[in-house]
Amino acid sequence: MNAPVLQSLIAGRWLGTQPAQTLASAVNGRPVAATHAEAIDFGEALDHARRVGLPALLALDFQQRAERLKALAKYLVEHKERLYAVSAHTGATRSDGWIDIEGGSGTLFAYAGFAAELPSGNVVHEGPVLPLGKQGRFAGTHLLVPRRGVAVHINAFNFPVWGLLEKFAPGFLAGMPTIAKPATATSYLTEACVRLMLESGLLPEGSLQLVIGGTGDLLDRLQETDVVTFTGSADTAARLRTHPNLVARSVPFNAEADSLNCAILAPDVTPDDEEFELFVKEVAREMTVKAGQKCTAIRRAIVPRRHLDAVAAKLRARLAKTVVGDPALEAVRMGALASRAQQRDVAEKVAALSAGSECVFGERDGFAPQGEGVAEGAFFAPTLLLARDPQGHAAVHEVEAFGPVSTLLPYDDLDEALALAARGRGSLVGTLVTRDPAVAARVVPEVAALHGRLLVLDREAAPESTGHGSPLPGLKHGGPGRAGGGEELGGLRAVTHYLQRTAVQGSPSMLAAITGEHVRGARVRDSDVHPFRRHFEDLQVGDSLLTHRRTVTEADIVAFGGISGDYFYMHFDEIAAAASPFGKRIAHGYFVLSAAAGLFVSPAPGPVLANYGLDTLRFVKPVGIGDTIQARLTCKRKTDRRKVGPDGVGQGVVAWDVQVTNQHGEVVASYDILTLVAKKA
Repeated sequence: MNAPVLQSLIAGRWLGTQPAQTLASAVNGRPVAATHAEAIDFGEALDHARRVGLPALLALDFQQRAERLKALAKYLVEHKERLYAVSAHTGATRSDGWIDIEGGSGTLFAYAGFAAELPSGNVVHEGPVLPLGKQGRFAGTHLLVPRRGVAVHINAFNFPVWGLLEKFAPGFLAGMPTIAKPATATSYLTEACVRLMLESGLLPEGSLQLVIGGTGDLLDRLQETDVVTFTGSADTAARLRTHPNLVARSVPFNAEADSLNCAILAPDVTPDDEEFELFVKEVAREMTVKAGQKCTAIRRAIVPRRHLDAVAAKLRARLAKTVVGDPALEAVRMGALASRAQQRDVAEKVAALSAGSECVFGERDGFAPQGEGVAEGAFFAPTLLLARDPQGHAAVHEVEAFGPVSTLLPYDDLDEALALAARGRGSLVGTLVTRDPAVAARVVPEVAALHGRLLVLDREAAPESTGHGSPLPGLKHGGPGRAGGGEELGGLRAVTHYLQRTAVQGSPSMLAAITGEHVRGARVRDSDVHPFRRHFEDLQVGDSLLTHRRTVTEADIVAFGGISGDYFYMHFDEIAAAASPFGKRIAHGYFVLSAAAGLFVSPAPGPVLANYGLDTLRFVKPVGIGDTIQARLTCKRKTDRRKVGPDGVGQGVVAWDVQVTNQHGEVVASYDILTLVAKKA
């Protein structure tokens, strides 16, 4: 039986009918698919992305692209079993596949949610606005705009779905078309995912292309506005980083490479502590999940020398219970490596590590994969090594066996443990298991310099902990040094990687027009119609209301103190207040806030439905008895998140700029209020 030929998605069409390289099942060695022999015209691919994909994406705004991401995530979840069926060929168990498949969909959901902080447009005003002149006529600020280029994502073999989606999501949200190149060994799963994405009908034309096979002259054709990301080995990352065209054109390059991650068992933990068992469980899990094929896996387990034998014994016992074999079997808890080539590579790396180590647990300990045809699969025994002289064993700090392999490294004191951790020369993630907050306070600031992410694990965190190796969309994924030096994920920080930051200088009115947000000092539009009486569609940025005035009295302060229970001396003690920097009794800051609301609110029912928050609140100057305040309310920003209320009427989010001034025209308080505003029925 001939294996189906995988196809590249290039310029809106599927390319490939002639087989080239056969890709075998990691479980039984049977053919799963073949790459295609046809050459890809990368000039055509890039032209399509620039000419078709980019305008199609930028015809949508951040909020609309977020809607597409959310709908796409739902579609992938609905059809996930098609992906699980293909994933089995990679050697992944169901739980391994969950990380990859549903973790990928979850990342799309997460980025759709992060868009709540983005505008209804394609310009992000980063702010703040900085005055650059003395008269308020000249200012500067920062904005973020789509780069108007193409994102090329070169991914690793271990997470064929999540690896694609973790990069696609922030780039898509930023308005950047993607050309994805998965690792060949498991590209059949990525192709299946891309086919589902295309079938959804949610992808703007040209927003996603897929490369099966090599990259040819793709990198030679990139321009200054493009971006390259890479996940894979540190050696390959180093070669790509110095690609002549990327260097010559200063093309942003983000690498996330494998690393020699560590877990440290702190000296305060004893074998009788719950944390001791947590450490053992974490090391064993990182060895066996995805058969250890994770760039975040624990490669070096750093333990107090006095507890070395206890740790080794518990790890041996736990690993001995791990059933290896065909993931289709219910009892199997660890599957195969992704390919026979990967199997050979891990074996070579273990041999190199064994030169200065002894084997605590490995193939000799009853390794017998279960299932039909597994002799032809890419299985590898969980292998636990011990380096009794970790300082003298250089290989353990330089060689990574990208499989179910970890090495125990004993230490005599905490300084030695920190020195061992540092020899990884930069890691994606590290774990500290401790009971003592003082130990955490000492260790984390030091090891943070060489780690992208750190897990501090104790019995309190354990019930909810996502584990050592779990990247989360809202947190940085990446690390310094050997780990590549790049960053992936990280919430909106990841989105900004695909945007261009630019400083803009000009008058406040010009800055307001450019950013789509009201800027203090810009021209406003006063109207006889109160801004709170306007529906979302009718409101414009810059619509403003200057309120009537109110003089603050002693009775106001006394009444507010009684209502709030705030009898702070600055408001009530004449003598103490006179000795304060203000020299007199002053009104409560929150009274000023409340009084301002009373000045600008329109009390009758109307389009403004609810006030759900304040941002950037500052009390700038004191307000004393006899001072007269006035407020200016201005529509600062509109965001159409396409919300619908219980009555079926649409809603938008409006941010209002509020400035409260005194009788001298001085600002005494300033803030933004956030409201839900109804659309027209």
